[in-house]
Amino acid sequence: MESLSELRERRAFECRLTADRALGSLDEAEAFLRERALLTRTADCALPSLYEACHEPPYRPGTAGFGRWPATKWPWFGALTERGHLCVAVHRGKNLLVSAEAAALLNPICRAETERMRAEDPGWRRLLDHLARVGPSTAEDLRTELSLKRQELKALRSPLERCGVIVARSVAMTAGRDHGDDGDADGSDADGHRHDSELSRWDQAYQGPPAASSDPVEALADLVVAAVRAAVLAPEPELCRWFSWPWYWSDTLVDDLVQAGRLRRFGDCVAVASAA
Repeated sequence: MESLSELRERRAFECRLTADRALGSLDEAEAFLRERALLTRTADCALPSLYEACHEPPYRPGTAGFGRWPATKWPWFGALTERGHLCVAVHRGKNLLVSAEAAALLNPICRAETERMRAEDPGWRRLLDHLARVGPSTAEDLRTELSLKRQELKALRSPLERCGVIVARSVAMTAGRDHGDDGDADGSDADGHRHDSELSRWDQAYQGPPAASSDPVEALADLVVAAVRAAVLAPEPELCRWFSWPWYWSDTLVDDLVQAGRLRRFGDCVAVASAA
C-alpha cells in the first residue's frame, strides 16, 4: 500500500509534472493520453494536462489566452482529435481529450443527456433532430439551414456541448470561402488561421461499443474512479467540480466509492485503491 508521499511522487512521474518527463513527440502525447485516459488542455485542476506535460515556453510570453500555450507543441491537442480521439466539453465547459476507454465511460451519461435535453427544450430538440437527419455539420451550414443568427446557434450549442450531447471538432475553412467582415467564422488558432466547428451528436461522434449499463449515475461513479486514476492523487473537494452533471452527483458518492474499496482517502485527498 503506497504512502501519501509515494503517491505524490508517482503523480509527478505519471502526470509528467517535471521537465525531465516532458513530452517529446506527438506519438508520446498520444501514448500519454492512452495511459491517463483524460487530459485537460491547460492545467486547471488535478487532472493531467497535455500542455503542462509539454514543459515548453509559452507561445507569446506575457500574454493571455493562446499566448500561454506551448510555443511549438500547441497543435498537438487538435492533432490528437485528428487521430480519432474525442475532445468533449464535459469538464464544466472546458475541453477534455478522452481515450476510447474514457469515451466508453461517458457513453451512458451522454446518451441519457441527449434524451433529457431533447425533451426539455424545443430549440435543443430542433438542432438535435436536424443533426440526426443530415449528419455532422459545420456551424455555418447549421446557421443557414436552421435560419439562426450566430449568437442564437451559440446559445443552443453551448449547453449541449457542456453536457456531452454535442461534440465539436475544429475544421479549417475552405480556401476562398468569403465570410465578409462580420466575424462569421467560428474562430482562429494561435497562428490566426480561420476555422469553423463541425458539430456532431454524441451518438454520431462516439464509435465505441455499447455501454454495459445505461444508468448515468453508475457511469458517473465509474468515470470519477477513472479520473482519480488519471490524476493519481486528487483533492477530494475537486471531484464534484470535474464534470458537468451535478444532477447525477450524490453527496455520498465518494463515501460509497471508499466503502466499496474503489477509492482510498489520504486526509483531504483521494486515490484509487490498489484493487480498483
